[in-house]
Amino acid sequence: MTHTVALIVGAGRGHRFGGGMPKQYRSLNGEPVLRHTLRAFRGHPSIDTVQSVIHPDDIELFNHAAEGLDINAPVWGGASRQESVRLGLEHIAGSAPSRVLIHDAARPFISNDVISRVLDALDNNPGAIPALPVTDTLKRGENGVISGTVAREGLWRAQTPQGFRFGDILAAHTALAGETLTDDAALAERAGLKVAIVDGSERNVKITTTEDLERAEAGSHSHAAEYRTGIGYDVHQFGEGDCVTLCGVEIEHARGLVGHSDADVGLHAITDAVLGAIGAGDIGDHFPPSDPKWRRAPSDQFLAHAGALARERGADIINVDVTLICEAPKIGPYRQAMRERISGILSVGVDRVSVKATTTEGLGFTGRREGIAAQAIISLRLVS
Repeated sequence: MTHTVALIVGAGRGHRFGGGMPKQYRSLNGEPVLRHTLRAFRGHPSIDTVQSVIHPDDIELFNHAAEGLDINAPVWGGASRQESVRLGLEHIAGSAPSRVLIHDAARPFISNDVISRVLDALDNNPGAIPALPVTDTLKRGENGVISGTVAREGLWRAQTPQGFRFGDILAAHTALAGETLTDDAALAERAGLKVAIVDGSERNVKITTTEDLERAEAGSHSHAAEYRTGIGYDVHQFGEGDCVTLCGVEIEHARGLVGHSDADVGLHAITDAVLGAIGAGDIGDHFPPSDPKWRRAPSDQFLAHAGALARERGADIINVDVTLICEAPKIGPYRQAMRERISGILSVGVDRVSVKATTTEGLGFTGRREGIAAQAIISLRLVS
């Protein structure tokens, strides 16, 4: 099977950005730049593993940026970007990936379409990069005056992620260690590898200076945004058992919940809310109870699938709010664990997840302790 790793390189100190916090940890729309980047790759259906390369001094900043995201622990980088990439490649070699995408941590607006184009090109080429054709007239200058005009025909502005067959690019980095080349495609070229060019994106900008960050912040709001809300509701009755699973957390209880899967009413309600917000039907359409494949299946699979569909359609999850309705068990002691579990499944910050509980004051089926209900609401932002 093809195993694809996204290697996110963010070990630089950002000297051109200015002093203080490195650029990849600066705030962009209320979240670290790096978090936007990590989430984009974690949300692509063809990416199996996300591996970051960081400076060891930035571990606390990284942990904050990566909170709740399903990614690998970081590896330390080197004195140069080229060395950092090589160290990252060596670190992931043990998992024997087939392909690797090498991406700058400070390019937070990478799209699924660009990632897919690079991956598709690797089917027929050992390497591929996204790029944009040069449209401006290029001048060569010396001592403050023009010394010549450079023909722009055939010139491209390289972007990342730059994709490669893993063994080829690791061999190139190993053979050319210590040399100074501007990007990974340059190493591939030196190693004699054919590198394809696919269409990049004007939005896939690299944040290098404070002005870049200001433009990125302003530009992200200038694109047409659509906000959507989804609502989900689920019920399961009590039956035999000694525990229940609610919002991904197992809780000891005198009875279990009856269902084809693990009967997690909380995650089922959130899943339906996500699917509803993107107009993708409901949980039964994607995971029919008539299919024995899903018998006793953990419901985190259902929610992860819904979250991936949302990201494929360009949606960012703004917040999740779920209410569990039951007389027992007590939810309070498990509330934070539930928030963290939902956060991890959907790759959103814990601060964007709310879990509440209430009773019906002894009324109805939940009041009679016949079962548990859950209702959820979710907000999404889609950028065109």
